[in-house]
Amino acid sequence: MTTRPQSYRFHNGEKASLPFSASEYEARLAGLRAIMTQAGVEAAVFTSMHSIAYYSGFLYCSFGRPYGLVVTATDCVTISAGIDAGQPWRRCVGDNLTYTDWSRDNFWRVVAQVAGAGRVIGVEDDHLTIAASGKLAAFLSPPRPSTSRRPAWRSGCARARPRSS
Repeated sequence: MTTRPQSYRFHNGEKASLPFSASEYEARLAGLRAIMTQAGVEAAVFTSMHSIAYYSGFLYCSFGRPYGLVVTATDCVTISAGIDAGQPWRRCVGDNLTYTDWSRDNFWRVVAQVAGAGRVIGVEDDHLTIAASGKLAAFLSPPRPSTSRRPAWRSGCARARPRSS
């Protein structure tokens, strides 16, 4: 029997123009990484549309499938479903991995591949379902929970929203 891949890179075409400049995304990621260092977080896993767009420029339509962004000290990788073909890579800062539907939970396998198992993980606790939290714990085996409770992960996203006067 042929072994089917859990993920692949689909880098086709040229990178598209993003909503903000490359330097803006670099500044956002630098700010996030500073927060991560201060909090002792080794990888941040984002699953909400707004945080993925804020840090990577990629705005997805889920079609019932999970999407994510993993940020480490050196990498910024969007995780997408195959239905989008090469669009996620063209429309994001950094890299993209596409997970396959050949096996259940390949999304979490790819997140673990990028984030690393046994590391301290920062997550958006208000966007993860109980089931997704369980999968994250099972696949990433973080030594301790670390969440997006204020001010850590929200500080970057708060700048993107207009302030009321």
